[in-house]
Amino acid sequence: MTVVKNPAKGRKKTFRVRLGKILFDLFLAFLAFTVVPVLIYSATNPSTTPLLWIRWSENDKSDRYTRVLKGWVPIERISPHLIKAVITAEDQKFFQHNGFDWQAIESAIKVNLTTNRTIGASTISMQTSRNVFLWQGRNFLRKGLESYFTVLVENLWSKKRILEVYLNVIEWGNGIYGCEAASRHYFNHSATTLSPVEAAWLAAILPSPRRWSIHRPQKHVVNRQARILNTMPKVRVPHLS
Repeated sequence: MTVVKNPAKGRKKTFRVRLGKILFDLFLAFLAFTVVPVLIYSATNPSTTPLLWIRWSENDKSDRYTRVLKGWVPIERISPHLIKAVITAEDQKFFQHNGFDWQAIESAIKVNLTTNRTIGASTISMQTSRNVFLWQGRNFLRKGLESYFTVLVENLWSKKRILEVYLNVIEWGNGIYGCEAASRHYFNHSATTLSPVEAAWLAAILPSPRRWSIHRPQKHVVNRQARILNTMPKVRVPHLS
């Protein structure tokens, strides 16, 4: 008895095999383009970030806006007052969570759904992931990638490394990136010698560093700096050296 093969069925099977191979190759490429940079930056300091290029482009590609991170300060040399002030202001559970503060996320969702206010719940790990690997924005794609990179950095970097990168790359004003540049711009000395008061000022403007001022602080910035300064003694930070 002769078996008649179904050409259509054979083509479907071939298509599924090819599609599966393409998807697998895309998955491997995605891993390569995401995991490899995270591994590299676990030991090597990033020389630039997407945000630097975005700000440069937004400002007509002006030479006044740097595209290279300068003045990297190892975590051991950053003023402990700044470390404590930033943790106090941005993420007091930094050393306890795995990258996500679920209680803060739940509270933010409730506020955003029930009021006219819009608040975030980004941890230092999430902000580091966004600043080093991604772009700014609130769309679902960026938020999803931010969560993915947060999982990577939490598992492939130490908390010490996350904090060091964060303090050296975040935006602290127009064209000001990293704690060393911020300290010299606002206080005319290195980030290694910041006082508690100065550190609290720097932490106070982090939510909106291009609109909030230290030199001419708005009332809410003054109040925020005072709250950070008063809370800092109560926040425990492990020895990082």
